[in-house]
Amino acid sequence: MAHPLQLGLQNAASPLMEELLHFHDHALMIVFLISTLVLYIIKVTVSTTLTDKLVLDSQLIETIWTILPGIILILIAFPSLRILYLMDEINNPHLTIKALGHQWYWSYEYTDYEDLGFDSYMIATSDLAPGQFRLLETDNRMVTPMESPVRLLISADDVLHSWTVPALGVKVDAVPGRLNQTTFIMGRPGVFFGQCSEICGANHSFMPIVVEAVPVQHFEDWSTLMIEET
Repeated sequence: MAHPLQLGLQNAASPLMEELLHFHDHALMIVFLISTLVLYIIKVTVSTTLTDKLVLDSQLIETIWTILPGIILILIAFPSLRILYLMDEINNPHLTIKALGHQWYWSYEYTDYEDLGFDSYMIATSDLAPGQFRLLETDNRMVTPMESPVRLLISADDVLHSWTVPALGVKVDAVPGRLNQTTFIMGRPGVFFGQCSEICGANHSFMPIVVEAVPVQHFEDWSTLMIEET
């Protein structure tokens, strides 16, 4: 999860987020090189007293600074398009979960099970246990198995919401009357936090998302226990 004074992105918890982090570093390095070159040219132009007509009027230079930006854009566009297609790729998910946004909580329904669904409310500050995070903890976590493709169906019951977990590289709008979907694979066990990222009313800041990744056997035990309780 994020921490105070953090400059970079959160550590990746899914292969997709790892790809996004690599692309971020790739694009940032290109921006750094361009900025360095431009600053160097500005410094030389301002500080030098020498001029040359081949510099002031050169077909070669004009050709280079026309073609070079196009090459740079291609180097950025191709990896970006690859990740966009990866984000839309959904192949044989092992589990399907439906997330429904309300004002101001989330409901989860495990569609592969007959009676497995629950609401997820934020835990009030006065009810937090030691070690829990204010404004991020929920009374019911969305539990998913590790290393298994999970399809998430997202919609809303009232107004626009957005289901967002930065560590997974997932941000999908929840639109009333429309069903959006995404997929992710949990690469490691852990608890990952997110929040609604679409302004949805007075308590927009108080509908967190908590995803807990566990081994498959633990997930089966959890699902059996939840079904028995309901």
